[in-house]
Amino acid sequence: VQLQASGGGSVQAGGSLRLSCAASVRTFSRSHMGWFRQAPGKEREFVAAISRGGGRTAYADSVKGRFTISRDNAKNTVYLQMNSLKPEDTAAYYCAADWAISSAPLHDTSSQYDFWGRGTLVTVSS
Repeated sequence: VQLQASGGGSVQAGGSLRLSCAASVRTFSRSHMGWFRQAPGKEREFVAAISRGGGRTAYADSVKGRFTISRDNAKNTVYLQMNSLKPEDTAAYYCAADWAISSAPLHDTSSQYDFWGRGTLVTVSS
């Protein structure tokens, strides 16, 4: 199983970044997908999730209205579009796969996810 996140970088407050996470075909087609983040000295926290078919999404309150999760099932890739970035968004961002049936609920706890990629660092300066 392989998840590869990319797209992190440094940006000023108010700017935008788009993260991508490519997954193996077998994993992606059977998984709800999620993004989590972890800032230095803090616990890993939920950011967003999307269902297998892309019809359902969920967001942390801290990113609602600023971040958008989407997926391209033909490319086995999930995206996180981040707009209006704030310094408090600075963290390592991780994509994760929750191997689940289509009707399963979206989860916001890391323990519910089966596979994880390496993080990609996002730094937002004020």
